[in-house]
Amino acid sequence: MKKTVLLIIISISLLAYACDKDKESDRFKFLTTPVWTADSLLANGFDASGSGGILAIFNGDAKFNTDGTGSFGSYNGTWRFNSDETELVIVTEALLLPVTTDIVELTTQSLKVTTLYPNPLNPTQPINLRMTFKAK
Repeated sequence: MKKTVLLIIISISLLAYACDKDKESDRFKFLTTPVWTADSLLANGFDASGSGGILAIFNGDAKFNTDGTGSFGSYNGTWRFNSDETELVIVTEALLLPVTTDIVELTTQSLKVTTLYPNPLNPTQPINLRMTFKAK
């Protein structure tokens, strides 16, 4: 009898854990539901979204698909959260390195991320990037 009860408890626990893992988090839904449009793209506090700007390729719309693919301004790539969904990593062949950003804000209407990115002109001083997007 004790073995049967123990097996039932273990089975229920495993089933509950498996069901929880299949649920999409609110942050996942917030990110993947809308099309995002760039609101401000700053490098070291200055607008970097114009022609020749370091963030010009992010200008326009961004779409984060549920399968981990997406379009980010003028290019396509993949994206993923870190384990606690506080960072967003974007990988594309258009950039030499993946972009790992800290998520400052993620709601149904607002996406704000920051990151430091290598400065090709001065490798000892990375560029402080801040990108904000609004749901379209």
